[in-house]
Amino acid sequence: MNLQLHLLFRIAWVALACLLIIAAYVLYQSHHMAAENTRQMVESLGKQLESQLLLTNAGLGQAQPFPDFEIWKQSGGQPGICLRYVPTVGTMSRSLCNGSKLSQTEWPTLFETVYRQIFYPGLAVARPIVFHGLIYGTLTMTPSAELEIAGAWNKTLSLMTLSSVTVFAVCLLVYWNINHALQPAKTIVAGIKDMESGHLDCRLPVFELNEWQRIAAAINQLANSQQQLLDERQKLVVKLINLQEDERSYLARELHDEFGQCLAAINAVATSIKQTAAKQCPELVAETDHITRITAHMLDSVRGLLGLLRPAEFAEWGLAVNLNSLVAGWNARSGSKTRFQLHISGDCSSLSEAQAITLFRITQECLTNVAKHATANHVSINLSIRSDSASLTVKDDGMAKTLPFANTTGIGFLGIRERVTALQGRLRLAIANPQGLIVEVCLPMAGLSSTHHD
Repeated sequence: MNLQLHLLFRIAWVALACLLIIAAYVLYQSHHMAAENTRQMVESLGKQLESQLLLTNAGLGQAQPFPDFEIWKQSGGQPGICLRYVPTVGTMSRSLCNGSKLSQTEWPTLFETVYRQIFYPGLAVARPIVFHGLIYGTLTMTPSAELEIAGAWNKTLSLMTLSSVTVFAVCLLVYWNINHALQPAKTIVAGIKDMESGHLDCRLPVFELNEWQRIAAAINQLANSQQQLLDERQKLVVKLINLQEDERSYLARELHDEFGQCLAAINAVATSIKQTAAKQCPELVAETDHITRITAHMLDSVRGLLGLLRPAEFAEWGLAVNLNSLVAGWNARSGSKTRFQLHISGDCSSLSEAQAITLFRITQECLTNVAKHATANHVSINLSIRSDSASLTVKDDGMAKTLPFANTTGIGFLGIRERVTALQGRLRLAIANPQGLIVEVCLPMAGLSSTHHD
């Protein structure tokens, strides 16, 4: 759930609980005031009746017989009140109701039912009429339950209306303040997504609230640590790649200078032996031919290893020539099973040595993977050299339907990714339509001086 709505609902629930408590207190106060008002009125009327007895006993009789409720009625007696006077001696009682019951109720039936069950409105209050220590009778006052319920409902309705408006205004104000206070959260989430996508140079700003400041500081510190680790990892990968290339160059030189020269010498000696044997010992000619064939096979193997380790003409002829030679070799080896096509746009000489070697090795790895696993009929290699970047795309129409890394234990694509990361580039893998694999590599042209050999 949205945090704003979650907090708003909590505030609304608390406000509702407070409103219910206040409403219960208001109802209690309303009932208490109604009961207290009834007691005060019966006490006041009782004193009036006792005054009437005093005047009658003093010989100042009144025109109206005792008890005379007209004085109370004329003095503004509350409507809906019923009076009953029962004398102690005799059976002549007198009753009076001031006003009538409400003709039409203006409150819900449920409210009336609950109010009656809790407070029992309309309970009668009795007071004895005492004069000179004698009880002349009992005065009973019965208030109108409907009037009490009407008063309680009016107070409750006024409270509910005022409280509802207040709660609504408070919720709006709280929602606006929460929305304003949570704005940094959106910035933090956006910053984390940028960092997740690889932009570790992204930093969160300084926020006003201390809590957001601490969160932003912790995330920025984490980004700094990750950036430092990534930089160190890239430097290590560059050193390992350079070391690998140096070892390949060393092995290529040793194979060419030592092993290749020895095989050439063996071939020359075998030729000399063959010439001598043809004159002096013809039966040795077949053995010398066998040695020559073995030597030629070993020379071909050495040439193939030299091409894999480091083409001898790479430094002199550049990337374009070596890529064309690589593709031509694969076309020759595959026969008519797979057709490799190379397209180069731009000036390959503008690439640094590290970039050229990386693009060549990635192409090598991709073509090797296609030959081993793809069962493709057509493979296209597109190299585009621009002023700001170099892009390599290798696309085949093989059997790939899902991306690598999910169910493979090979290290070919992992090695490609390491090489691309070392040069601060980007690697993207995608599935071709309807099937086949697309490998896209983009290397920036600037800021790569650190990738050169030390």
